Amino acid sequence: QVQLVGSGGGLVQAGGSLRLSCAASGHTFGRYAMGWFRQAPGKEREFVALVNWTGNYKYYADSVKGRFTISRDNAKSTVYLQMNSLTSEDTAVYYCAATEHPYSNPTLPEEFDYWGQGTQVTVSS
Repeated sequence: QVQLVGSGGGLVQAGGSLRLSCAASGHTFGRYAMGWFRQAPGKEREFVALVNWTGNYKYYADSVKGRFTISRDNAKSTVYLQMNSLTSEDTAVYYCAATEHPYSNPTLPEEFDYWGQGTQVTVSS
């Protein structure tokens, strides 16, 4: 098993930036593909970004492509989400997630086995 702890959320003005972090513990971090999801009030959890085990493959939702960057540091067992040019539409609770299984559709929450506790991002307009 792996335990995930997300951090870095907060309140930011539209156009600003935030960097989320997700620290993993409990198992070999490099075995896991890592994802970020978000959930706004009254909406379903939606995929944001994915990075594979080695970090050489990244995939983004269209809504964040060009603004968000996912990265990982396997030596620190941490995955990051750099968020730039934030808008009010980005306001949500952000969750990191991990899977050690091959995935067919990484945009689906059910593809992931482990979840962090969520960190709130609020963008004021």
